[in-house]
Amino acid sequence: MSGSRCARLGGPLVRQLLDSVDSVLFDCDGVIWRGDQAIPGAARVISLLKQRGKKVFFVTNNSTKTRKMYADKLSSLGFDAAEDEVFGTAFCCAAYLRSECGLRGKVYLVGSDAMRQELEAVGIQAVGVGPDPVSGKQLDWASVPLDPEVQAVVVGFDEHFSYMKLNRAMQYLTQKDCLFVGTNRDTRLPLEGGKAVPGTGCLLQAVETAAQRQAQTVGKPSRFMFECVARRFDLRPERCLMVGDRLDTDILLGSACGLKTLLTLTGVSTAAEAAAHRDSGDNERRAMVPDYYVESIADLLPALQGEDDPSL
Repeated sequence: MSGSRCARLGGPLVRQLLDSVDSVLFDCDGVIWRGDQAIPGAARVISLLKQRGKKVFFVTNNSTKTRKMYADKLSSLGFDAAEDEVFGTAFCCAAYLRSECGLRGKVYLVGSDAMRQELEAVGIQAVGVGPDPVSGKQLDWASVPLDPEVQAVVVGFDEHFSYMKLNRAMQYLTQKDCLFVGTNRDTRLPLEGGKAVPGTGCLLQAVETAAQRQAQTVGKPSRFMFECVARRFDLRPERCLMVGDRLDTDILLGSACGLKTLLTLTGVSTAAEAAAHRDSGDNERRAMVPDYYVESIADLLPALQGEDDPSL
């Protein structure tokens, strides 16, 4: 690949890039791990960045874990990570509802128990977690009991997603004052071995279609995801690097927020896709073009270990 953007990162360019930033934001799935397997060399990269005084954050659209659960997973895979460095959509969704919406009532949650925990941690009660089997007939479904204290419908990843949950969410959303928030629009979750399963975006689109309403999403590429980190740690966008494997979430977030961007090819998007966006002439597609790309974040190791420059 060639051109002023989407350059392959290596040699002196690595040191130049790292010297230009104070903070590095990493996506997780497809970047530092795949499923339950760490990307080789990723833990060492994180450790060396911190040794060099860089702030490191983990920014994920996965809503199935609390911050603590993510910190525990990071630790189990050998990463040096603290709970307050983790920003998942379960946590950020709760922050959005409390700080941006001023929500004080309940939410109907199509999502995980981890989301329920993060919501309750900021004083928001969630109803709807767990299975909701179909019973009765269609007229009964249209008149399902609704909690009058519910002020928002929140959609994240839900392994118990069902017709009745879809119906109940739709019934709440017929109330025009009911807020509608989704964690993210990722339609596929990549797994090790090249496999994948449907993502939250599939569930969110189903609810949007039924309700005939558009949700506000808080996960990448929403600017709120970066703001959630930046406000807590006083980050300067121009001194931040976003590292991700998806052009339409990670790289687009970085572009929207004025961050430097690095695509790693260990996950979803490819170098060919990035090149096609760059050469398309379409401004919306060009917003998904990274500044640099690497095969793996392990490609940063030589510069971090000083192997390409004895003075480091």
